[in-house]
Amino acid sequence: MSPSSKVRTIAMSRTNSSPGNFESSIDRPMRLAEIYVAAEHALRNTISDPNLWKSLSSLEEFEQKYLELSKGAADNYHRSWWKRHGVVLDGEIAAVCYKHGNFDLAAKSYEKVCALYAGEGWQDLLAEVLPNLAECQKILNDQAGYLSSCVRLLSLDKGLFSTKELQAFQSEVVRLAHSEMKYPVPLDVSSLITFSGNPGPPLELCDGDPGSLSVTVWSGFPDDITLESLSLTLIATYNADEGVKAIKSSAATILKPGRNTITLSLPPQKPGSYVLGVLTGQIGHLRFRSHSFSKGGPADSDDFMSYEKPTKPILKVFKPRSLVDLAAAVSSALLINEPQWVGIIVKPINYSLKGAILHIDTGPGLRIEESQAIEMERCDDVSENPVKLDNLDDARNGGSTVTEVFKQLTLQDGKIELPGWASDITSVLWIPVCAITETLARGTNAAIPPRQSIVDGLRTIALKLEFGVSHNQIFERTLAVHFTDPLHVSTRIADKFNDGTLLLQVILHSQVKALLTIYDAWLDLQDGFTHTGQGDGRPASGFFPLIVSPTSRAGLLFSICVATTIAEDEAKALRPDSILNIRYGIIGDRSLGAHNPVAMEPNGFEDASQFLIFRGALLLQRPVLDPCLAVGFLPLTSSGLRVGKLVTMQWRVERLKNLEENVHSDKNDEVLYEVNASSENWMVAGRKRGHVPLSTNQGA
Repeated sequence: MSPSSKVRTIAMSRTNSSPGNFESSIDRPMRLAEIYVAAEHALRNTISDPNLWKSLSSLEEFEQKYLELSKGAADNYHRSWWKRHGVVLDGEIAAVCYKHGNFDLAAKSYEKVCALYAGEGWQDLLAEVLPNLAECQKILNDQAGYLSSCVRLLSLDKGLFSTKELQAFQSEVVRLAHSEMKYPVPLDVSSLITFSGNPGPPLELCDGDPGSLSVTVWSGFPDDITLESLSLTLIATYNADEGVKAIKSSAATILKPGRNTITLSLPPQKPGSYVLGVLTGQIGHLRFRSHSFSKGGPADSDDFMSYEKPTKPILKVFKPRSLVDLAAAVSSALLINEPQWVGIIVKPINYSLKGAILHIDTGPGLRIEESQAIEMERCDDVSENPVKLDNLDDARNGGSTVTEVFKQLTLQDGKIELPGWASDITSVLWIPVCAITETLARGTNAAIPPRQSIVDGLRTIALKLEFGVSHNQIFERTLAVHFTDPLHVSTRIADKFNDGTLLLQVILHSQVKALLTIYDAWLDLQDGFTHTGQGDGRPASGFFPLIVSPTSRAGLLFSICVATTIAEDEAKALRPDSILNIRYGIIGDRSLGAHNPVAMEPNGFEDASQFLIFRGALLLQRPVLDPCLAVGFLPLTSSGLRVGKLVTMQWRVERLKNLEENVHSDKNDEVLYEVNASSENWMVAGRKRGHVPLSTNQGA
């Protein structure tokens, strides 16, 4: 078209609507149809590309061309790292796809837009686009994506949606969680549910102790929501080998909007420090998890969003250490065969013994007097305890005062429960016991020092203490307690008279740390001896009562003689030993050792019911007043003796007088011998005991 013709065409077109001359008067306005015709005519004269004209020929063609150009521009923006511009165009593309029902492409574009808006923190823009993404996912039956979008909608600022809209989002989450999902996928609710430890110091536990861990959980749901299960992982800060420990709630948990305090049962953990890990749980059939930690702000703060991992430990488990100590309250001996108090010191070491159970098991030869109650008192009420424990103190926590210092306990099935007031202080448990022995104490010769065996009077008490929150802590110890007779007896011949009377001195050695008072004593002699004088067996010196101080000695004198004949009725029951009987009383402190028996309550110093009986066996040997035999040792040759050489030792046995004819026996010509030395080393003619022939004539 030539320029002159273009000018004519424009001039013609102007005459249809208005005068070509601007100075002319204004004619009537153009009608819409005229405008459309004029615009189309102008476009046809302006656009020479047939493809572009096709795109403008209809709305559908225009939108198709618009999508092609927008996608191309968006791709170029993404390739040139102008991603924000590209995402903006993705939003335009998503709007067109959403309008025409192409929800698959719309969802993909909306996801890019939502990711940009969420990363930049543009929540107002996100609130406009995210509902469209959720609607696309719902139509496409993308349950996992739809749940995630609903959670993200609930996580936005509350002012962007009305309460009714937020409740609708929550109802959709609950509905899907309780439905049978075809492909259940764990849901990440880190933007909606956050958690932290309670303010203050971390929970401190001893090794092997369970506990209760309180955790603060913030919920972004507008209404209450029920969690069928809830668990929290703990991560060790210093030991990577420990891995992750999960603690679970035993019942369903209801989260209210905002701040919630949840208490979880904590099983025993290994020593170390622990921080919070991941919060997991279940809503209906849906598993969820949260990695977000709260800022730990003020208690009344609702600001629960933070993605920083806390470094403050929530739990500290100490290394194994001594939590309690059990020890005997006394170290000196107690009376044997008499009920006595055995003291056991119970000392908590910076650990509460509230509700502790003590199992008591006595060893052989020892029984508990169950007719008597067990007593418990504070340790500082015990006078001069000789057993010194390390840093023996009351072990009070926080300077708390104790109003009760004494209590009687009853043994049930071999165990007792410690009272509450004794949980934090050192206390003493008094147990009534009786050590049993069937053998009598045997006297010794005063010329031979007594040799006491501690093992003979040793008894054991096995203790097992169960304590802790759930009695998970166990402390076991076996205590050795020494029991003994009140006296040790030794004898010697103090004097011998011409008429055959012997003055027997009985020396009494006190073996206890208590005051003994002897009220009476008598001696039942063995066969071959008899008492002189009145013959009642009482000592010749009757200075009673006789006071015997602790670890001191006293003596009794008995006048006896050798019996010439034995009556027929007495011969039927021979007594090989002499029995010393002593009626005595004892005054002692149970915190020091031997004391008055448990069952005896003092009614008076001279009350006969308070007396105790001690019986000891004495072996008396008849003196040789009229010797019949003489035994002599033949000397060894002084030459040729050396170590390791075999030596023959010889004795000479000679009869000093003729054997009496009135003694009738078929073995009068034999002499009985017995080796009393060490039987492992000494024998006579290869035998330890035997008979040798010896003539009845004098000088044989």
